[in-house]
Amino acid sequence: MRLQGAIFDMDGTLLDSMQAWGSLGSNFLRRQGKEPTEDLDQTLWTMSLGEGAAYCAERYGLSMEPEEVLRLMRVEIEDFYRFRVAPKPGVERMLALLKMEGVWMYVATATDHPLADIAMDHAGLMKYFRGMITCGDAGRRKDDPTVYEMALRRLRCRKEDTVVFEDALFALRTAKAAGFRTAAVYDPSEPDQDAMKAEADYYIRSFEDWTEIG
Repeated sequence: MRLQGAIFDMDGTLLDSMQAWGSLGSNFLRRQGKEPTEDLDQTLWTMSLGEGAAYCAERYGLSMEPEEVLRLMRVEIEDFYRFRVAPKPGVERMLALLKMEGVWMYVATATDHPLADIAMDHAGLMKYFRGMITCGDAGRRKDDPTVYEMALRRLRCRKEDTVVFEDALFALRTAKAAGFRTAAVYDPSEPDQDAMKAEADYYIRSFEDWTEIG
């Protein structure tokens, strides 16, 4: 079966960026003199940045409005994306090989579009892709397949010949349930690697070991 299209998550899949997101909420609250609960960062994991900011403002009784919390969080993430984010090892070589083989590629990310644009520009990866769609564009989180379905329509590829690359189990399951072939990409932010290996069609420990999918 020939690989015709590929849909890539951004954070934790293409970019080595999950460490910045993983502690964003906790670090922000501590700077405001609040002690976060142990499960805060996991709670924020599936939320958009705006939803997470509103949650922190309400749950921890912050004196500032959710909009100000969002602004300050965005400043921190934007700084990381603009100056420090890097592709995961082997990613650019893998993308170059896929493009050379005629595979059409799209980015599907939960990160807000302006921030994702900054990150991909700094990493120098957008030249390999036909475009990018965010959960904000789709109006749905990744527990719903809309963002993948929209990316597929823009690629104009057949679903059975398209692979979704994800580092998060819940997102991988969403794509799989929607009928996509899936590739699980290892990232330490996802604790259940056994399930990733068992449920995905392909498992990629590192793109440095990339051979092919097809």
